[in-house]
Amino acid sequence: MSDMVQATAAPAAARVSDTYRWTQLAIGVAAMVMIANYQYGWTFFVPDIQKKFGWDRASIQWAFTLFVLFETWLVPVEGWFVDKYGPRIVVLVGGILCALGWAINAQATTLNGYYLGMIIAGIGAGGVYGTCVGNALKWFPDKRGLAAGITAAGFGAGSALTVAPIQAMIKDSGFQTTFLYFGLGQGIIIVLLSFFLLAPKAGQVPAVVANANIIQTRRNYQPTEVLRQPIFWLMYFMFVIVGAGGLMVTANLKPIAVDWKVDSVPVTLMAVTMTAVTFAATIDRVLNGLTRPFFGWISDMIGRENTMFIAFGMEGIGIWMLYLWGHDPVWFVLLSGFVFFAWGEIYSLFPSTCTDTFGAKFATTNAGLLYTAKGTAALLVPIANYMQQSSGNWDKVFIIAAGANILASLLAIALLKPWRKIVVAKSATA
Repeated sequence: MSDMVQATAAPAAARVSDTYRWTQLAIGVAAMVMIANYQYGWTFFVPDIQKKFGWDRASIQWAFTLFVLFETWLVPVEGWFVDKYGPRIVVLVGGILCALGWAINAQATTLNGYYLGMIIAGIGAGGVYGTCVGNALKWFPDKRGLAAGITAAGFGAGSALTVAPIQAMIKDSGFQTTFLYFGLGQGIIIVLLSFFLLAPKAGQVPAVVANANIIQTRRNYQPTEVLRQPIFWLMYFMFVIVGAGGLMVTANLKPIAVDWKVDSVPVTLMAVTMTAVTFAATIDRVLNGLTRPFFGWISDMIGRENTMFIAFGMEGIGIWMLYLWGHDPVWFVLLSGFVFFAWGEIYSLFPSTCTDTFGAKFATTNAGLLYTAKGTAALLVPIANYMQQSSGNWDKVFIIAAGANILASLLAIALLKPWRKIVVAKSATA
């Protein structure tokens, strides 16, 4: 009992400088860059795996789905460890598992081998991802959208510089050697970065924001309380239907390009020439990264739900236009970039909205619970492949994805926005 009294009576720590906070954010961003290829680099390995072993594409893509499931659905558990023991140990173990996962891929000769490798890599990447985003939310209560966006940008854009090197190594040394070298290299850097990560103590960061557009609770909800809130499940549903379209394009960018016969067509934009699929993959990753801090920053000014309405609407229109015009290689590059720009912001808007609604104390765990929606969305990726195989085209997949984004856009402004005002107001009087 006396220990508890001392703990509650302990004086708050002194405010840290903004430089210190930004340094912590930068360490998290660097770790996110290192896990990016485990998801975004996968598409380049699929054709070579299929060519070597002769498995159908949908069966191979279950490895991607399993990666995303284990990357997301265990984040609440990993978040609990972070909230209790700090970020360092979770990121350390995450780096080791990331390296181990792709090392297993390098040796795999069966589908189950790839499934195992991607499951282990997914557990590791999820630990790093959830920790770094949760830490950003805690360090920056005054700039949650921007901080979460910058951190998530490391994951979205982190693989942009390695698009060409990965493809070149696959071509020159084989996909198995590429799995091994990139897996080990990235994992080792994550382990080193983990030693510098810290969580803020009480008093080290500013108070939560109070303005007309950003509605933030003063109450800290326990994770078990969050799961009993219907508004959480509305956010979850919106996350799933928006996330599914982007994941489908992420996992199938090269197969779609191959089916539309634009993958090897040279495209020149801004005096740079690459094949359409390489150009698209590079631009997509850059824009997928830039959108996260951009829309996070916008949401800090005009509100989360208003930003969702704009971004999700853009995504729906972009997917529809890609479906109509993507058979032209130039439009394939430009419109896939637009789709990724309008999609990646979910990884800054949803965590910041969750923390605004349910408080910062358990931010890593609560944002992790919402992040499992990405895993649920990943279950729809193989379904997209089966739909394509049965019909011989991608028509239904694109139409459904476009419609889902328009629905989420309308839900944000018509339902989530007024409902969240009521929930936060009630928490103030509870």
